[in-house]
Amino acid sequence: MNLSEIMALMPILTLSLTAFVLMVQASIKRDQNVAWWITAAGFLLSIWAAGYARQFNQSVTVLLEVDDWGLFFTTLILFSSLVSLILSRDTFAPEAERKEEYYLLLVLSVLGAVVLVQSSHMVSLLLGMELMGVALYAMIGFPEKGELPLEAAIKYLVLSACASAMLLFGFALVYAATGDLTYAGIGVVAGTAYAQEPLVMMAGSAMILAGLGFKLSVVPFHMWTPDVYQGAPTPVTVFLATVSKGAVFVALSRFYLTAELYQYSTLIFALSIVAAASMLFGNWLALQQDNIKRLLAYSSIAHFGYLLLALIAMSYAQTRVESQLISESVTFYLTAYILTTLAAFAVVAHLSDADEDALSIGAFEGLFWRQPLQACGLSVALLSFAGIPLTAGFIGKFYLINVAIQGQLWMLMLTLILGSAIGIYYYLRFIFAMSKTLPVSINNRLSSKMGAQDVLILLLLILVIVLGSWPQPFIEFAGRL
Repeated sequence: MNLSEIMALMPILTLSLTAFVLMVQASIKRDQNVAWWITAAGFLLSIWAAGYARQFNQSVTVLLEVDDWGLFFTTLILFSSLVSLILSRDTFAPEAERKEEYYLLLVLSVLGAVVLVQSSHMVSLLLGMELMGVALYAMIGFPEKGELPLEAAIKYLVLSACASAMLLFGFALVYAATGDLTYAGIGVVAGTAYAQEPLVMMAGSAMILAGLGFKLSVVPFHMWTPDVYQGAPTPVTVFLATVSKGAVFVALSRFYLTAELYQYSTLIFALSIVAAASMLFGNWLALQQDNIKRLLAYSSIAHFGYLLLALIAMSYAQTRVESQLISESVTFYLTAYILTTLAAFAVVAHLSDADEDALSIGAFEGLFWRQPLQACGLSVALLSFAGIPLTAGFIGKFYLINVAIQGQLWMLMLTLILGSAIGIYYYLRFIFAMSKTLPVSINNRLSSKMGAQDVLILLLLILVIVLGSWPQPFIEFAGRL
């Protein structure tokens, strides 16, 4: 490995060094505050390293592909992890227990996510996914009190292990048929392999789709999502909803596009069914939720159904301009989804406590009069999820509808519109609850203190609005990736 390749791997090396420093620090003097600052410094240095590595774009062995697209999502993942870290400080500090291991687990999981978004080989994909997932098992069940975190961790562990085994067996079947494990190599020989071994290729592809579908929690692999979202500590839920799902979707997109899987009609048909079912069932089940975490869990199922529409449309792209539009739509929508999710959960983390009733719709009544900044932040996030103009979600859905029209995916487009219409109702339920007028004695309890979480909520609120009301700079940036 030469110096140029080492420079290209700077984000991965920086995160690895951060994990090493955390282990040394824990062995010398256990201090939660020191561990937090080491982790924060590691994330900030890794963000700088991701920008620096853009000068050295290249393939690093057959395992990793360092390019602008992967480095952008590496930066977005690191930013999301930094938000999760900030929320973790207030979540775990009051417990007055040793929590250094949590920060080490967080860094290792982020390291796995970064490997995942830069992977160009089945081995690096599985390595990144398992490094991220194994750390997540412990993070979900990290609090020692309460039954919900332990239940969520066990559910995620068992089901994720099944999905990983299915994914690994799918890789084995595809390798048996193609003789290659690189994304590009599979794409070159997949057509011939399918003609010679159709059952092996179909079974392997179905297992890979099922394994990745579990990680994305699309229908019918979604059953774990609401329980894990609800049971996990809110900062871990933030990480799971943004970093984990975002990294897996970037890896799926890279595999799908590099291997040119969009040319196989059987796979497109399967993805279309999964996308339509996710849009409809995700929104329908969210209608029945009064807990904000469970509502956002089902909502995420629908949003990744929307994202699958862009991948499906690639099979109908006739020109380079249309392919570029689809690539931009994936980049924009996934970015908008991650920023909106961070904004929503930053408010939820600020309001939640040990009492689970604090997350029910009744606890949000009158929030505009008690904590106006938090109410505005959550309202803008929910409106962005619904695709209301002047928010990032509106431009994202506009992109997807444009892509669906160009690909003549009329049924999927109608499903997207129907799902979005259903979503508007359950998002507005919480906004109406927050706007209810409370008695004067309660209205006077306004919080005048501006803390770190308030600043974070304000920053995310501004990002969601700016991305929706002035999207052109980011659209131009996404077009160059």
